[in-house]
Amino acid sequence: MGPAGVGAPGVPPLARAVIAALIPDLLFGSNVVGSLTAAGHEVRLVSTLEGSEGADVLIVDLTSDAAERIASLPERRPPTLAFYSHVEVDVRRLAESAGIELVVPRSRMAREAPALVQRLIANA
Repeated sequence: MGPAGVGAPGVPPLARAVIAALIPDLLFGSNVVGSLTAAGHEVRLVSTLEGSEGADVLIVDLTSDAAERIASLPERRPPTLAFYSHVEVDVRRLAESAGIELVVPRSRMAREAPALVQRLIANA
């Protein structure tokens, strides 16, 4: 993929999104923001879920306070990508049962954030 979403002939450009990211860990959050911004997305770090209004995608960190964050998700929200600590499988199950569209381990989020967002956009 070249600059400004220009790809190989016959390959559609990636969709661009406005992303609200609730990621309290500033170091990890800056890495996620950096990779998503490099992919052409506009990313807003938010401190509450109310900050997700107007976003195309919501990213939620479930590595702490998972049950509270899941319970506080608004019924009407953008497609949501959540990540959790790989050792907390019950957090993944809780998130999936709450209807979060895509739930991945933190390590996968670190490696594949732009591709995961693209998947959410494509399935929206």
